[in-house]
Amino acid sequence: MDAITHPEGASSGAASGQPLGVRFLVFPQPPFIPGYEKPEVVWIGASAGPILAGPSDSRMYVANPVEPKSPYAAPYIPPYTGLLQPPVEPGPDGHFDHIGPGSPAFLSTHSFACAHRVLDICESYVGRSIPWFFEPTLERLEIVPRIPHWDNAQSGFGFLELGESEPGNSTASFALNFDAVAHEMGHLILLSELGVLQGDGRDTDFFSYHEAIADFISLLGLLQFDTALDRLLRRTSGNLLLHNELDKFSELSDEKQLRSFNNSLRIGDVGSDVHDQSKPFAAGLFDCLIEVFQSLQFERGTSDIDPRKFSDLRRQMVPALIEEGLRAPKASYELKHFATKAALQDARDIVGEAVVRSWRYLEPDSLTFEAAALAFLEAASRGRGVAYIDQLEDCMRWRGIL
Repeated sequence: MDAITHPEGASSGAASGQPLGVRFLVFPQPPFIPGYEKPEVVWIGASAGPILAGPSDSRMYVANPVEPKSPYAAPYIPPYTGLLQPPVEPGPDGHFDHIGPGSPAFLSTHSFACAHRVLDICESYVGRSIPWFFEPTLERLEIVPRIPHWDNAQSGFGFLELGESEPGNSTASFALNFDAVAHEMGHLILLSELGVLQGDGRDTDFFSYHEAIADFISLLGLLQFDTALDRLLRRTSGNLLLHNELDKFSELSDEKQLRSFNNSLRIGDVGSDVHDQSKPFAAGLFDCLIEVFQSLQFERGTSDIDPRKFSDLRRQMVPALIEEGLRAPKASYELKHFATKAALQDARDIVGEAVVRSWRYLEPDSLTFEAAALAFLEAASRGRGVAYIDQLEDCMRWRGIL
């Protein structure tokens, strides 16, 4: 099988009952990015019941139209009533990882796996199932894996639809782009946990906060892939302080989400566009991730830099220390790669858990970035982030959010 595999599950027998979940092939980044030409084998949990032909389960299903459909727009909502391609069948063992990129069915299995993986990640952080905001009108999310000649992806009341950035280019489908699927799933999950506006959102940061969170959930999803973690850390020798320093992180990183957080924007630096307004808060969360990551490395002896000595690690780090990190021999980093990787995974989960659990403290119609930052700090103080609370607060203050 032409994919990145992992030993667990390699000898699985029939998946009757699917107690361990179901295997799919997923590209962590679009396959045209060097180093990501092969998909990675991932497990999708069976907490929502068995995953059947479609693919489908009790939370979502794929609807692949025979004829090109128009994107959903009010007042139209799922289910799609036109003719559909036959549902994709699992293999004899109950898994879908026999369906590779060369198969016409791959867009269906890939988009389903990406969407479900993001839901699984967020549910693991909050510690329970996340009911859809469109229930009970609709019980399941409908995924349309391809709308030809439509340069967009969108999510809404019961649907996730994916177009293509270049018509006729099979690798340009948004269904193959984990970033795009994860971003749209971020909107759906946030609506389901936070709730929907009763008013028009004027005088709130509701819409720009949505964009920031959708981007950050996409980042959390990327950091769940071994492929991405290994490439990122080995390429930078574990020195993620490079982000925002002389643009070197952008030069070294192929990971689109990580590059998008490479900014020094504060709240007062952006205009009225919701995407621009989202950037300081999203980057502030990334600053928090780096602070916790660096703290864990110092505590575990894989780095000599103690971030607690700096009120603003990004700004106050002496450039010479950054350069020294770049010049460190690759061989010396390899001796501590797996310890560094474990620190990044822990930092990812500490910050991710605080973000997802912060939503319980927010109201859609009164949401501001300041309220969101305070909710994030409250959730962190009630979880594993309590040890880093002062650093997390400093990150938000530097961005002008507090």
